Amino acid sequence: MRDSGPEAHVDRSWSPSSGQSDLVWHERSFDALSVRQLYAIMALRAQVFVVEQRCAYQDADGCDAASRHLWAEQPVGTIVAYLRILPAGVKFAEVSLGRVITAPEVRRSGLGRELMRRGIAAVGEHVPIRIGAQAYLERFYAEFGFERTSALYDEDGIPHIEMLRRGV
Repeated sequence: MRDSGPEAHVDRSWSPSSGQSDLVWHERSFDALSVRQLYAIMALRAQVFVVEQRCAYQDADGCDAASRHLWAEQPVGTIVAYLRILPAGVKFAEVSLGRVITAPEVRRSGLGRELMRRGIAAVGEHVPIRIGAQAYLERFYAEFGFERTSALYDEDGIPHIEMLRRGV
């Protein structure tokens, strides 16, 4: 997936505690994604959200084109962490982080936390961010300053809550 095309932001400054070698981080607009990058992103999202979580839903929701895409890949080009940054007004009144995902083989390595730190930094520490979180991840997101703002609701058969990080 690696390339240094337009809008590429490449960073090799983090390695997960699992002993994997350097990850390469990218942040791009939808239009700057290569076909291969988009395919790899959609494949990881389907692997986890559709197959692993057994949730048949419409992943291509029309929001990707308006979003920025942040991901980490292994030196061989395999994407192992991803999120999208949705501008204010696309999903919520506030900026939103969505489709937050780590590949099964890198979970519990700290990569999910690094992904969230980078997502928040990309938005800006002072900018409010709202998310629709799977309810079982409430404590995880609370570590980054997100507070629950809704009752439990069902989204595609999975319990969710809205959470807001007010910015610092």
